[in-house]
Amino acid sequence: MIRRLLRWVQPYWLTLIRPSTSLSLGLLVTCGFIAGILFWGGFNTALELTNTERFCVSCHEMRDNVFAELKETIHYTNRSGVRASCPDCHVPHNWTDKIARKMQASKEVWGKIFGTISTREKFLDKRLELAQHEWVRFKTNNSLECRNCHSMESMDLTRQSERAGIMHSTYLFSGEKTCIDCHKGIAHRLPNMAGVPGWN
Repeated sequence: MIRRLLRWVQPYWLTLIRPSTSLSLGLLVTCGFIAGILFWGGFNTALELTNTERFCVSCHEMRDNVFAELKETIHYTNRSGVRASCPDCHVPHNWTDKIARKMQASKEVWGKIFGTISTREKFLDKRLELAQHEWVRFKTNNSLECRNCHSMESMDLTRQSERAGIMHSTYLFSGEKTCIDCHKGIAHRLPNMAGVPGWN
């Protein structure tokens, strides 16, 4: 079986590695350059199209569950008109981290195909597990997505509540904790936390 496959592939492989006898090096380089630009442009376009709130809520699992909850929070509607969309919180902004996150998200496509959370009941059953994955990701990257909008350097602790000012100066500025340690459930409802260590 393997020998037959190798015999079938061999002529194509030899064509690929053999120097061209009819095309000039300049033409090959130019065609390769243009093909590279087209590939890169297509790749980035697809990346950006899948990095929009419209794309995120195109499946009912997101639209009917977590997006409906987001619309009830200050991250969606507030006095300043600044709005956080799905990718703002769930996809890092810098390119290398974004690519890594997109590769992780391929598991979500798998879940869509197999109907892992296709109904509200299935979603609620898996909600704690899904939330914990996100909390671990935020904890690991020091709440990078939060910090894209919320800068410690720009915080005026005197304009925060006394409790918030104390907590931020004690834990956030010292690096002892990160945003997600205290702000779980800020944009989506908390799952049932019964039995989770550290929760009453």
